[in-house]
Amino acid sequence: MDTNGILEKRQLPDEEFVALWDAIILDPSIKDRLLGQAILNYTMRSKVNRAAVPLHGVILLVGQPGTGKTSLARALAAQTSRLVRTANQFLFVEVEPHALASSALGRSQKAVTELLGGTIAEIAAVQPCIVLLDEVETLAADRSKLSLEANPIDVHRATDAVLAQLDQLAGRYPNLLFLATSNFPEAIDGAFLSRADLVVTLDLPTPEACYAILADTLRAMGQAFPKLDKLAKASTLNEAAQKCVGLDGRRIRKLVAAACTFDREVAIDPNRLTMAHIMRAIEHEQQELHKAKGNHQ
Repeated sequence: MDTNGILEKRQLPDEEFVALWDAIILDPSIKDRLLGQAILNYTMRSKVNRAAVPLHGVILLVGQPGTGKTSLARALAAQTSRLVRTANQFLFVEVEPHALASSALGRSQKAVTELLGGTIAEIAAVQPCIVLLDEVETLAADRSKLSLEANPIDVHRATDAVLAQLDQLAGRYPNLLFLATSNFPEAIDGAFLSRADLVVTLDLPTPEACYAILADTLRAMGQAFPKLDKLAKASTLNEAAQKCVGLDGRRIRKLVAAACTFDREVAIDPNRLTMAHIMRAIEHEQQELHKAKGNHQ
């Protein structure tokens, strides 16, 4: 990680990110809306008056952990770079928000200003750029809910700095797009929310989506263990999908692999995996989820 708060840089389109677009099981209309908004950032912002159409170049994805927000943001960045015609190649930048946070007076505000007003502005001045702000509530905390006794004034100043820089960047660099994610939208400052051009909530998978995730995971594992392809087409897969309701997409994909751990012989040869193993893994995950919810009540 760079010391200036940048976790990663990639030239777009990146093949790893491109592959994520099809791997993410989501209502196609939501994908279309997100892609449309991202493309509009590059086709409209430079041609319209911001006073009339106050676009900030910010898309916010919110939802529970495991719903695919970060992966979707990366995939969206790649898809956008493929569809927008530009003379220069897109650059993807992922920010590490926790690296910008500091309890030292003035440090967070200075770090945010240097990153957004310095590093990001310099990149946007020479090429189209898409910036991922993961866990954006870390940088744009809701000031109305912060206690000056419990939270240093620097937290307030950091949010102020984020908002000021977003305004400056929006006016100067229409080829810059921010993709922000949050597990806790209620913790995001209202002024940041108002600057988002589009806010999309990613819900937990529907039964149909659970089925698609299970099948896709089994097909992917079937590339290495061919007999698993049959499970992806099993008539009982629909029953398994129904039992997955309430789990997030990440848990569902992981439990298919975890199903191999209930039998040593299956762990040795995953081709031996059966639907009974998968059902057992689903039951285990649901029990763990129920315990986790109970501990938070």
